[in-house]
Amino acid sequence: MKKVYVGMSADLFHHGHLNIIKEAEKYGNVIVGLLTDAAIASYKRLPLIPYKQRKVIVENIKGVDEVISQESLDYVPNLRKIKPDFVIHGDDWKTGVQRGTRRRVIDALNEWGGKLIEIKYTEGVSSTQLINTLKDKGVTPNVRLKTLKRLLNVKPTLRFLEAHNGLTGLIVEKTKVASEGRQKEFDGIWLSSLTVSTSKGKPDTEVVDFSSRFQTIEEILEVTTKPIIVDGDTGGKTEHFRFRVRTMERLGVSAVIIEDKVGVKRNSLFGTDVVQEQDTIEHFTEKIKAGKRSLVTDDFMIIARVESLILKNGMEDALTRAQAYINAGADGIMIHSKEKDGEEIKEFCHRFGEFEKQVPLVVVPSTFAHMTETELQGLGVNIVIYGNHLVRSAYPSMVKTAESILKHDRCLEASKDYCMPIKEILTLIPEEY
Repeated sequence: MKKVYVGMSADLFHHGHLNIIKEAEKYGNVIVGLLTDAAIASYKRLPLIPYKQRKVIVENIKGVDEVISQESLDYVPNLRKIKPDFVIHGDDWKTGVQRGTRRRVIDALNEWGGKLIEIKYTEGVSSTQLINTLKDKGVTPNVRLKTLKRLLNVKPTLRFLEAHNGLTGLIVEKTKVASEGRQKEFDGIWLSSLTVSTSKGKPDTEVVDFSSRFQTIEEILEVTTKPIIVDGDTGGKTEHFRFRVRTMERLGVSAVIIEDKVGVKRNSLFGTDVVQEQDTIEHFTEKIKAGKRSLVTDDFMIIARVESLILKNGMEDALTRAQAYINAGADGIMIHSKEKDGEEIKEFCHRFGEFEKQVPLVVVPSTFAHMTETELQGLGVNIVIYGNHLVRSAYPSMVKTAESILKHDRCLEASKDYCMPIKEILTLIPEEY
């Protein structure tokens, strides 16, 4: 029989998929190229249903003879391997982000005389729309908790943006841009102690206790679905840290990052301008071990933040500590630097890559802001955190608004120059929330 190739994601299987398979059956044996999690995440969101589960579903659909993995959005590698007589697809990819993919399919089929058959797109149903509807209802803590590790398994580098309340959480959740035929968005939310403290008008010295921090976490959890990494400062006393870890795990937070300092907390970007004391390796590794022992699942991550470069204790100390923290069970390492040229970060990343045991590597490029995600990915960085940019951009805008009102004795100019329309602010948050 003739070979028929059908590529699909099948994250949520609906009658539109069935229509394509039913049509494909007419031409021969149906081989479904099921996009892997990595393939889907490369151009849009992480699928709700993992690849293995989707494969079982599709294998049991009547009319499907074989299911193979499609490792990228590009069909060509599979097509050249199988050399199908036909490729079946809906006619919806003639425009938009998949237009280039369609062109490559046609060119590949021409190499052996294959044919593309396009059937009318099933109106009124869309996996993306269905998934968005589901996500608007929220996700369970268990689903959210697992998402960070799933993302790390399928994407080389993740991008996180800070949020300090429900509104900024929504910005991280919903902001998307189209770039080079792909949809770019943030992979998750960073809950920064600096920006949470600043938004409350308080200094970043752990004066905002974890009871208040948990309330902020709850606000963001209620209106978002993406994974959350929490800035845990020093983690506090070891005896307290293990309970905080368990609370975050229960809420659905995916990870906490704790720094290897002791004493009164001062923001790392002060560097040696203020007195900051680094913890001993022995004490900090015990804190990591205590946190790991308290966990109920394997999904929650404890990431150790190395402050050696900030405190001018040297590269060797940073690498020694990173190795010790990994051996103690840390699920990742965050390396911090306040040097603007990024050379320290580059050296650390290169030498970190030589470690026998590898864990995810995290950076926060606040000072070396010129370095792109592509460059950081090339250095082996797995998570890039934009740590304070929403609060830093909001404050100047609000000051300009306040100054404008004072200057003009009215709000007309401020409303025109700096504010969104009243109607938009009234409808910004749907009443379903």
